[in-house]
Amino acid sequence: MKRLSNIFLAAAIGFMLTGCGLYNKYENKVEAPAEVFGQVAGTAGDTSLAQMSWREFFTDPLLQQLIEQVLANNTDLNAARIAVEKSEVSLKAAKLAYLPSLYLAPQGTLASFDKSDFSKTYTLPLQLSMDVDVFGSITSKKRAAKAVLLQAQLGEEATRSNLISAVVQQYYLLLLLDRQMDILTQTDSLWNASLETQKALYENGKAYSTAVNQLESSYLSVKTQIVDTRRSIRSTENALCKLLGVTPQPIARSHWATAADYHTSTANQRMFDNQYLRLGVPAQMLEQRPDIRMANAAMEEAFYNTQTARAAFFPTITLTAQGGWTNSAGSMVIDPGKTFLNIVGSLTQPIFAQGKIKANYKINQLTEENLKKKYVQTVIDAGNQVNEAMADCEAAREKHDYYHRQVEVLHEAYIGTHELMDNGKASYLEVLTAQENLLSAQLSEASNLYKGAQAIIALYIALGGGTK
Repeated sequence: MKRLSNIFLAAAIGFMLTGCGLYNKYENKVEAPAEVFGQVAGTAGDTSLAQMSWREFFTDPLLQQLIEQVLANNTDLNAARIAVEKSEVSLKAAKLAYLPSLYLAPQGTLASFDKSDFSKTYTLPLQLSMDVDVFGSITSKKRAAKAVLLQAQLGEEATRSNLISAVVQQYYLLLLLDRQMDILTQTDSLWNASLETQKALYENGKAYSTAVNQLESSYLSVKTQIVDTRRSIRSTENALCKLLGVTPQPIARSHWATAADYHTSTANQRMFDNQYLRLGVPAQMLEQRPDIRMANAAMEEAFYNTQTARAAFFPTITLTAQGGWTNSAGSMVIDPGKTFLNIVGSLTQPIFAQGKIKANYKINQLTEENLKKKYVQTVIDAGNQVNEAMADCEAAREKHDYYHRQVEVLHEAYIGTHELMDNGKASYLEVLTAQENLLSAQLSEASNLYKGAQAIIALYIALGGGTK
């Protein structure tokens, strides 16, 4: 018993002299760039765009149904959930490492010497073993496992955010294609009327066959664009079905708002309304983005792995106890058996381990240093994404009024030119040019509205939105 006390005394002295700091908790001391967003035109505010839940931000009921469906069925998100459950199991095991191990190891022996009768001996021991966490190895492993769990949880958040972004992007692409289909269908009707007019003029000797051919060629071009757009709609619906984990089928959706009432459409108005472009301060973005929080959790895991590697330089203290029943007492077999109890305390101090302990410690230090640099780069990349999304928002918003006015003037020009042609005061080439210019401007206006929606969605995700 005195020897056991000496072991603990030596361990305590070693801990006080050399083990200080092994129980330190992780603190993020990495300095990230101050102007993480760069030069952006968004307004500052106490709250960030990302603090809105996806249900608040995307209020279209049909879109909400799609998001809920993909969050319930998507394979990648289910895999992320399983990764969280695995990490929870690992953390639970790491916490139980403080407790002793208990085993039942019964043994029985039959022995005979020089043809004598067999002697029967047995041992029914309960073996208990416990590692004493004097130098913080178990604690560091538990904290590292907790950091791994946090990374898995944040990975699930990042997967959820990316899935929401993908669904919304595809949904709005469908709305854009629907809008383009409406424009092309209206153009098809108008150009068909122009073609019929030109044919009537030709039959009355007031136009040349070349005019009819040119107009018909342009009219057929619109027909092919309709076919291509219809095919793109099918392809986009199929892409959404893959995300939803369902077989190919039509996707129910709302109608894209026209340019006239664009400002009143719920999801799209965010590009035009300054209240939705409040970025908040960089620290708030750091609290919201899953990838930055994951990078911080990775540094935390590396910190505790380094602590564990450092603890390997110090002694390992193990308590072992064995007790039970046996009928073997040394060289003598007695019956009935008696109880026995054996307690051993051991201390193992590494002296030479072929350089493995030192190498492992150095590798963990280098890993920790590498993750610090990756963390800074993650913050820089995040700021760059915010800057790009804001620039896209501003550009789309600025071009919106130009495109809208361009469509208005080209529509007036088309009507006027068509009337002049009907009265024989304009050539078919002028009408053809007016028609093509109007169609191009209408499609460009719709495309710009989609780019604006893309930009505000990208900004929402870049600021850490979609995780709630």
